[in-house]
Amino acid sequence: MTRTLQAWLRATPPPGILTAIYAVFISLGALVLWLPISHNDAVGFGDALFTAVSAVTVTGLVVVDTGSDFTLFGQIVIAILIQLGGLGLMAFAVLLLSALGVPIGLPSQMILREEVNQTSVSDLGPLVRTIFAVALGAELIGAALLATRFVPQEGWGPGLWDAVFHAVSAFNNAGFSTFSNSLIDYAGDPVVTLVISLMFVVSGLGFVVLSEVWRRRSWRALSLHSKLMLAGSAILIAASFLLFTMLEWTNPDTLGGLDSVGDRLLAGWFQAVTPRTAGFNSVDTAAMRDSTTLLTIGLMIVGGGSASTAGGIKVTTVLVLLMGVIAFFRRSTQLTAFGRSIGADEVQKVMALTTISTLLIFTSFFALTLSTDIEFKLALFEVASAFGTVGLSLGATGELDGWGRAVIMVLMFAGRVGPLALGFFLATRVTPRVRYPSGQIYLG
Repeated sequence: MTRTLQAWLRATPPPGILTAIYAVFISLGALVLWLPISHNDAVGFGDALFTAVSAVTVTGLVVVDTGSDFTLFGQIVIAILIQLGGLGLMAFAVLLLSALGVPIGLPSQMILREEVNQTSVSDLGPLVRTIFAVALGAELIGAALLATRFVPQEGWGPGLWDAVFHAVSAFNNAGFSTFSNSLIDYAGDPVVTLVISLMFVVSGLGFVVLSEVWRRRSWRALSLHSKLMLAGSAILIAASFLLFTMLEWTNPDTLGGLDSVGDRLLAGWFQAVTPRTAGFNSVDTAAMRDSTTLLTIGLMIVGGGSASTAGGIKVTTVLVLLMGVIAFFRRSTQLTAFGRSIGADEVQKVMALTTISTLLIFTSFFALTLSTDIEFKLALFEVASAFGTVGLSLGATGELDGWGRAVIMVLMFAGRVGPLALGFFLATRVTPRVRYPSGQIYLG
């Protein structure tokens, strides 16, 4: 058995091993959540499996109520699965082995490299330490601040646990909440709204960016990736906040129903940043106007940054696509940004990632409409949320049949693990043995 496992490990590329690790943890998590100790007699194995997939992929889509249907033990298991999935299973393994003094072999380093989306294994140790230092520090600070709101309302025990759970869920961009209506009751609370939103915005930038900002502390010293990520995120946040607030300002079922201008602005800010890819909501998403729903779908597909807890096709991917379009109309043969050029290989990777993501979204959307009695808009929103590992829903998740749940679970898994596996193949170069003469095709 051991020899068979060793032979499989040697023959399987790192993305395959990483995918298997995620699948094993999902299976174990589902079995534990299915135990009677984890729930209040309201969770079947299908519900437990869906919850485990959603937690490990840090999505946040739920088919049962996390706060009422799961016991404290079950909620702790969900929080652990969120932490494992958000920060990376291999990163946890490397940290544990390092603490025990066990040397990390090259195969493990290769798997970890794929998980944190790096091209080299030389800086993995410092990056892993940065990931955990930032994560634990942010979660402790976030939990302490949230406790100032939850403890006075619920008491020490429940209040502290809700603060810890929401801090873990927020930093990992998971969107799970122990409150049945997410954060709607705190739409006008600046502490809860700002703390949770800042946590998932910061973690969504990516640990590479956070590490560079902490070490270099100078805009000029940052890499091109960090500059693109910071500038792109700022533009997206500002534009989405402006658009969401304008579109929903007079909607009596969302922003228009709040008491003051300050509450509306807070809720508008929160709903503008949560699709990338946190999954919390402070207003009723099902009551949003169609234009706002479409805006939210777009933001969920874009997602956050590489090597972060967020999903989606990533901000840098969208920026490179836009720069490619601009370069085409300028008749330029080279993409440049912040005094640096972007090679043709990077453009090809972006095109491959975007094409595969588009096909995956379309195929999943088509599959969801085959045998599920679900409205067109609701199905599209659900697919975008699952692909981007967001967790927002218009209310369709709990109404999905067995086929619909299977489609969404596969899409959540692909949205989390797929980009890691795809990155491996995009990083692998094959030198052509035969060079053919160039030909011409007509486009447009």
